[in-house]
Amino acid sequence: MNDAVALPCPMNARPIAVTIISWLFIAAGAVGLAYHATEFKAQSPFENDAVLVCVIRLLAILGGVFALRGKNWARWLLLFWIAYHVILSAFHTVSELAMHGLLTAVTAYFLFRRQASAYFRSVPRAAR
Repeated sequence: MNDAVALPCPMNARPIAVTIISWLFIAAGAVGLAYHATEFKAQSPFENDAVLVCVIRLLAILGGVFALRGKNWARWLLLFWIAYHVILSAFHTVSELAMHGLLTAVTAYFLFRRQASAYFRSVPRAAR
């Protein structure tokens, strides 16, 4: 019987899309952090933008982790993080801009759907 499939998810159940997006941001942040950390030089840490880039990568990890925990601010952080990359892409190729624009739209769609909004609202205030 497929009756169980038709039942709505409990309010506190994390939508699969939130899980996937959160883990993608965690992975992208971790890979980017590992990659860009090699550019960091202790003698002149601010010579290039390695510190800023590493902080931005840490924000992706932070947003992904806390989105998994149902923190509403984290989904906004993830959306701003990918939107920031749209702005950066405007200085690169059109295909890069289009890809980041598409990723932003998909991220916004799935993080702000009714199910996702219910999930982010359902976490008790004390746990936030």
